[in-house]
Amino acid sequence: MTKLQKFKESYFLYSFKRDKVAVASFIVLVILLIMAVTAPWIAPVNPYDAENIDIMDSEIPPMWSDNGEARFILGTDNMGRDMLSTMLYGLRTSILIAVGAVILQAGLGITIGLTAGYMGGKTDAILMRIADIQFSFPYLMLAIFISAIFQVIYGVGSFERLAVPLLIVIIGLSEWPMYARTIRASVMGEVNKEYVEAARVIGLSRPAIMVRHVLPNSLTSLLVISTIQFANAVMSEAALSFLGLGMPVTKPSLGSLIQSGFDFIFSGSWWITVFPGLWLILFVLVINLLGDWLRDVLNPKLYKG
Repeated sequence: MTKLQKFKESYFLYSFKRDKVAVASFIVLVILLIMAVTAPWIAPVNPYDAENIDIMDSEIPPMWSDNGEARFILGTDNMGRDMLSTMLYGLRTSILIAVGAVILQAGLGITIGLTAGYMGGKTDAILMRIADIQFSFPYLMLAIFISAIFQVIYGVGSFERLAVPLLIVIIGLSEWPMYARTIRASVMGEVNKEYVEAARVIGLSRPAIMVRHVLPNSLTSLLVISTIQFANAVMSEAALSFLGLGMPVTKPSLGSLIQSGFDFIFSGSWWITVFPGLWLILFVLVINLLGDWLRDVLNPKLYKG
C-alpha cells in the first residue's frame, strides 16, 4: 500500500468520525440492514405463511391503543397480518430489488459510458443519443409497458410470482444513463493521460486498456451515484407497488404495504399506511445522508467537515 493510499484511507476515516450525522446515519442503516436480513428469524410471524394469518385479527391497532393486543406490537393490517413482521419482510424485499436494480444499472451504464468515452466519435454520439432517448421515457411508462406485455404473455399468476426480477429489470433499465454519463465524463478526462498513451505504446488492446487502466481511475464518483441510486430504487419500487405495477399485496414490500393500507387511512386504521411509510422514509433518509457525506468527502473543494 502506497503512502498516498494510506493518506486517503486515514483522511476518509478521520472525516467520517468527525461527521456526527454520517456516523448516526451509518449506525441506523446497519441496524436496518441487519433487521431486514434476519427477518425470517426475528419477525414474530411469517407473513407469507397463510397458516399464520387470521382474517379475524384484521385492523387491530398498535398494542398501546385502547383496543390493541400485546401479541401485535404495531397492530395488524387489513388482511390480519402482523405489521411488524410485514415491515421487516417488506424492507427485505425492497432492499433485494434495489440491490439487483443498482447492479443492473451499473453494469449497463459503466459498459456503455466506458465505451463511449474511450472510443469517442460516432460511437460516442450514437451511445449518448440512446441514453438521451432512454432519459425521455419516464420509468412509470416503461413499467406499464413491460408489465402489460409480461402479463399478456405469461398471465397474472406468473407476474405475481416473478414480480421481484421484473421490478429489477424495469428499474435497472430505466436508470442506467445516469451511470453512463458520469463514467463517460470521467473516461474522457483520463483517456489522453500519459499512462493510457504508455499502455497503447506497449501494444495493449483497447478492451485491456479500458478495463485494466482507464476504468479503475474513473470509479470514484460511482460510490456517490450508487448510494443515491440505491435510495432512488427503493423509492421507485415503492411508487410502482403503490400504483399496482410492482409487488402484489400478497407479498409484502414497503410500497405494497403502503398501498394496501391507503384505503383505510381515513377510516381509523391509520397505522397500516403510516408505519410502513415512516419505515420507508427513515431508510431512504439515512442512505441519502450518507450519500451527501460521500459526495462532500470525495470532493475536497466541497467538504466542510
